[in-house]
Amino acid sequence: MFCGFFAVFLVFRSSIAEWPPEDTEVELLLPAINTIILVSSSWVINLGTKAIKHNDLAGMRKWFGTTAAMGAIFLAGQIYEYMTLGYGLQTNLFSNCFYLMTGFHGAHVFIGLLLILGVLWRSRRVGHYSEITHTGPEMAEIYWHFVDVVWIVLFTLIYLLTLI
Repeated sequence: MFCGFFAVFLVFRSSIAEWPPEDTEVELLLPAINTIILVSSSWVINLGTKAIKHNDLAGMRKWFGTTAAMGAIFLAGQIYEYMTLGYGLQTNLFSNCFYLMTGFHGAHVFIGLLLILGVLWRSRRVGHYSEITHTGPEMAEIYWHFVDVVWIVLFTLIYLLTLI
């Protein structure tokens, strides 16, 4: 799905003379801060997975909890951005692509948060995760990295290339 969104966005960008249209302003500061938070969270969740592989359940909980907080901050920043933009979903083709792509990504971040919270919830059970059984945290980490990589591409396409 994301590859299809990227392709359509690039086709529209290359075929429309003024991109984004005049009535559509792209802010960079908040999305850049959000990008730093989200990309940093990949490093943080990795610390949590490393901790459980060393049988450090408290460390895993600490780092996964921190990652969940960072993901929630990212989503709050995205919601704030939506509320303060001067255009809506149906303003023009750019805004339609913008909301579709960033909203779809935001839904994936939310799913990732649920996975991370699920790992934290399941970690309450004694012996559920250890240096031997750590598939749940690993899968949540892999998914979270996917979310980060997709955001890097989205940030580049929507924010950085749009400013050029």
